Amino acid sequence: MNSELSSLQVQDIGEQGLLERLQRFCPPEIIGDDAAVLSTEPGQSLVVTTDVLVDGVHFSELTTSGEDAGWRAVAANLSDIAAMGATPLGITVGLGLPGDVAVSWVEQLYQGMTQCLQKYNTSIVGGDIVRSPTTTIAISAFGQVNPSRVIRRNQAKVGDAIVVTGVHGGSAAGLQLLLHSELGQSLSESDSVCVAPKSAGGILPPASFAPSGLALLLSADRTVLIHAHQRPKPRLDVLPVLWEILNSHTPHSVAGMDSSDGLADAVVQICRASGVGAVIECTQIPLPTQFNHWLTQEQALEYALYGGEDFELVLCLPKEQAYGLVQQLGEGAAIVGKITDGSTVILHDQTKEYPDQVLNLDRGFQHFHR
Repeated sequence: MNSELSSLQVQDIGEQGLLERLQRFCPPEIIGDDAAVLSTEPGQSLVVTTDVLVDGVHFSELTTSGEDAGWRAVAANLSDIAAMGATPLGITVGLGLPGDVAVSWVEQLYQGMTQCLQKYNTSIVGGDIVRSPTTTIAISAFGQVNPSRVIRRNQAKVGDAIVVTGVHGGSAAGLQLLLHSELGQSLSESDSVCVAPKSAGGILPPASFAPSGLALLLSADRTVLIHAHQRPKPRLDVLPVLWEILNSHTPHSVAGMDSSDGLADAVVQICRASGVGAVIECTQIPLPTQFNHWLTQEQALEYALYGGEDFELVLCLPKEQAYGLVQQLGEGAAIVGKITDGSTVILHDQTKEYPDQVLNLDRGFQHFHR
């Protein structure tokens, strides 16, 4: 990219000039009208979700390139589609931009979006651009699902096993490594790993995300965790496996959502919607292997329960199907607990080193929380 093009700003080419550039990322047969028309198969339901990302809240130049911001914005929406049991059809992008944003950054944003979308045979089918004091990315994603396969939060039943489709905590740890570049920088592949001292008491509060109590990582481990934050994968791949297992059992239902706001949030939200409780076994929560010899157990659980943005699925289904699903998925999938009577979600330690704790929504990230 020549210096003249890289210095070009959005205000230099205006809305129409920017739209002309960005239309290259969309199928020409779909864009051009006031709205996109998407065909769905007979007997299918249309699923629509919207997610908004704001500069300084969900991404920043300190932690996220334009391409990574685009990827993460798309992944968040496709994860919601997967959480409903649906197949994505397309997305629209609403973009709010200050006039002095570099055009090259906006193009990189769309490159990251398309890189993620191409993996799931999905396209950008429209959108809008407005002037804004803060860069804002608002994506609406559309999907289709057989009505009998819709995954809802309110379908959990007493006795169901709680399945997570992969490890938790990696994205939050990767964010901290990006915010605190001194972590993991001074060790090479051949250096020894420093182990953080074990903390007293129970699981640490969110303030423990600060790096002061963390040991340094091997450089390869550091890269893996940063990648988990910058390039999360929506678990659309889980659905064919899930349907294959469930089709051999009738009748069936499955409850679930994604873990974008943390594992604790997902389990509590499902239980509230279903009018049930749950017990989560802390020793069964799958954690990144990169946490070994780096974080204390309390710190690792804090990342997994409250860190968020891992975009795994949290599913509640009968034990037999749950075991089959975990066996088929592998790679960090695990049964982490069960649905119970009542309304309380308990974090339990079968080693009895730590007392039971009640999980709630107060300790995870909440917009406008004081």
